[in-house]
Amino acid sequence: MATARKAGADKKPTSGKADVATAARRAMNGQHLTAAAAMTAESRPAAPPFHKILIANRGEIACRVIRTARKLGIRTVAVYSEADADALHVREADEAVFIGPPPSAQSYLVIERIVEACKATGAQAVHPGYGFLSEKQEFQAALATAGIVFIGPDSHAIGAMGDKIESKILAKKAGVSTVPGHLEVIPNADEAVKIARDIGYPVMIKASAGGGGKGMRLAWNDAEAKEGFVSATNEAKSSFADDRVFIEKYIEEPRHIEIQVLADGHGNCVYLGERECSIQRRHQKVIEEAPSPFLDEKTRKAMGEQAVALAKAVKYRSAGTVEFIVDKNRNFYFLEMNTRLQVEHPVTELVTGLDLVELMIRVAAGEKLPFAQKDVELKGWAIEARVYAEDPFRNFLPSTGRVVKYLPPDTSSGDVRVDTGVYEGGEISMFYDPMIAKLCTCGPDRAAATDRMLRALDEFYIRGLNHNISFLAALMAHPRFAEGRLTTNFIAEEFKSGFSAKDLPPRDPAVLVAIAATIDQINTLRAARLTGRTAPDAGPLEEDIVVVLNKEHHRVHVAGGGSLFTVRSGNRTLEIETEWNPGDPLFRGRIDGERVVAQVDAKGAGFSLFHAGGQADVLVLSVRRAALLKLMPEKAAPDTSKFLLSPMPGLLVALEVQEGQEIKAGEALAKVEAMKMENVLRATRDGTVLKLHARPGDSLRVDQKILEFA
Repeated sequence: MATARKAGADKKPTSGKADVATAARRAMNGQHLTAAAAMTAESRPAAPPFHKILIANRGEIACRVIRTARKLGIRTVAVYSEADADALHVREADEAVFIGPPPSAQSYLVIERIVEACKATGAQAVHPGYGFLSEKQEFQAALATAGIVFIGPDSHAIGAMGDKIESKILAKKAGVSTVPGHLEVIPNADEAVKIARDIGYPVMIKASAGGGGKGMRLAWNDAEAKEGFVSATNEAKSSFADDRVFIEKYIEEPRHIEIQVLADGHGNCVYLGERECSIQRRHQKVIEEAPSPFLDEKTRKAMGEQAVALAKAVKYRSAGTVEFIVDKNRNFYFLEMNTRLQVEHPVTELVTGLDLVELMIRVAAGEKLPFAQKDVELKGWAIEARVYAEDPFRNFLPSTGRVVKYLPPDTSSGDVRVDTGVYEGGEISMFYDPMIAKLCTCGPDRAAATDRMLRALDEFYIRGLNHNISFLAALMAHPRFAEGRLTTNFIAEEFKSGFSAKDLPPRDPAVLVAIAATIDQINTLRAARLTGRTAPDAGPLEEDIVVVLNKEHHRVHVAGGGSLFTVRSGNRTLEIETEWNPGDPLFRGRIDGERVVAQVDAKGAGFSLFHAGGQADVLVLSVRRAALLKLMPEKAAPDTSKFLLSPMPGLLVALEVQEGQEIKAGEALAKVEAMKMENVLRATRDGTVLKLHARPGDSLRVDQKILEFA
C-alpha cells in the first residue's frame, strides 16, 4: 500500500471562523439566536477537533467532506481504487492511499485496508460519507478497536437501525407509527406469495439490508410477488451480501418525506425539519426539496418528535435521517432510519444555515450541540436535482465514459450550489454510482427556487456522455410539480411510456425561434465580414428567413447586429440582447428584458437548442430552401426489430431463453447488470428465438446483439 501526496498538500487550510464577534454580541444583548447563529457564536477551541481525518468514500461526497475539513483546519486523506487514480477527491485531499482494484468489494468495502490506511497516515478519525461502509457495524467496531474515531453513530445504533426488520420492531416499541407488514425472514418465493396474499396487494418486497433503491420490488399479484422475491433476493445478495427480504403493505398515493435528526453524546437531540423526496425513479430519489410543500406545522412537529424519540431509543449520536411514507391524509408511517449523512443533506443545510458535516465532526470529537430545538428555524426553500450519467431517452440506462466538456453553473450568487466529484477530462466508471453532481438552488419561496433551478439546468453544460439534465428540466417545468402534487408514483404516472423528445416541448417556442434567428444572424454577419462581402463597420442586416423548429416552419423577419437584434414572427416581435459568439456552448442574453440561457450544439446542417425544459432541433433556411425542404422524403430508420440489443454497457448475467424457443410478449429474455442494478430485458412481442449472439458472463457494449428473432 502506497501513500501518494498531491501538489498543494502543504497548503494551510483556513480556520473557518465567520463573524463570531457579531453573533456573540447578539447573545450578550439577549437576542434570540437561530441554530446557525448559535453554532457560529459558540466558543471553539483554538485547535480543530482532529488534525487529520480519512474519508472512506469517493466522488462528490468525499469532495464535500474535504471542503468542510479544510474550512476547519483539518488535513484529509483520500482512499482510491485503480479506477479512481485520477478522481477529483484524490486530487483535492492532502494525502491519498491506494486500496485495491476497481470493484468496490475489493477496495472501498475492504475494512482492513481502510484501517491500514488510517494507521499509515496517522488519521485520527474516519468520515464514511454514504453508501459503502457507512452503515456497517463491523466497520465502526474495527475502527474502535484500532483507536480510530468513527464520525457517525456507534455500533449499537448502526446495528439497530441498519436492519430494516429489526428497526421497524424497535420503532414500534418507541411509539413510532409503522406500516403493516411481515417483518420475519421469508424463506422462499412460495412463502412470499402466501404472505403477500395475507397482507393484501399491492405489497412492497424489500431487502432487509437494503438502501438506494436496490433490492426493492412492487408486486400487484402472485406472479409479480414470486418474480419480485427472486429479483430482490438476488439484488440484495449482490449489493449487500445479505439476501434477507421482508414484505409490507404498499401505501397508495404515497409521499416520501424524511426528518433530519442530529444528536450529540450529551443527551441532546434535535430535528432539523423535513425533506420531500417523493420524486423517485426505480425507488431512487431524483428531486429533493426542503421543506415539503405538503406538510403543515402540526404534522411536521409530530414527525420530528417521533424521529427524535426513535433516535433517543437507540442512544443515537451524529447526523441521521428517519424516513417516513405519508399518505394523502397526512398519516405517516416509519420506513427506515439511515444512520449516516444523506445524499440530499444540502437542502437542509441551505434552509437551516448549518453545516451538517462540521456538526458530525464536532459531535464525534465529543463536543455538545451549540443549539437546542427552539433555535432551529427554516428559512426559504431549497431544491436538489441529482445529475446522473444516464440516458433518459433509453429508459435511463447508465452511461459511462470521459467527460469531454464540463461547465457547471456559476455559484458565486449564493443561490446555486454544485456538489460534484468529476471534472472536465475525467471519467465516469462502470464500477460505481453514475452520479455526476448534485445541483441545488434556493430562494425565498418554492417558486423562486424552482425558477432558479430551471435556469441553473440551462447553464449546466456536460458533453462526452449521456446525462439526465433534460429530464430534470422537464420535471421542474411540469405543471404538477409546480402545484406540489407529488407522490412516489409521479414519474411512473406522468411518463408512462418512458421519456422521449415529445416530453420536451419548448415552454415558449417563440423564444427558441428568436434565439435560433439571432444565432443565424450573428453567423451570417461574421461570415460576410470574414469573406470581405461586408465591411467591418457595415450597418445592421435585415432579411426574411425560415426557422425550422422540430420540423415546424416559422417564417421570421430578423434585423440587427452587434449585440442588439429584433426578431418578428407573425404578430409578435422580440428584442434580443446578447454577446454570444460562434462556438460558445451557452447562449446568454436577454429577451424582452428577461434573462435567458440556452445550450447550443452543432447538429448536422443545423444545431440543437435546450432551454427551460424544452429541447429543439433547428435549421435556419432561406425562404426558397425551406419550401424545397418540405418536398424532401424522410429517411426511414433502420429495422432492428429482429434483434434484442443491449441497451447499456454492462454484464450479461443470464439468458432466460434458448435457440428455437417460442416466446410471448412480456417474457424475460435476459438479465444485464450495470452500476450494481439488475435489469431484466423482456420480449415486446410474440416470436421465436433464432440465434444467441452472446453468452452469460460477456461484457456488453451499447446496442450489442444479445439474440436474434426468427
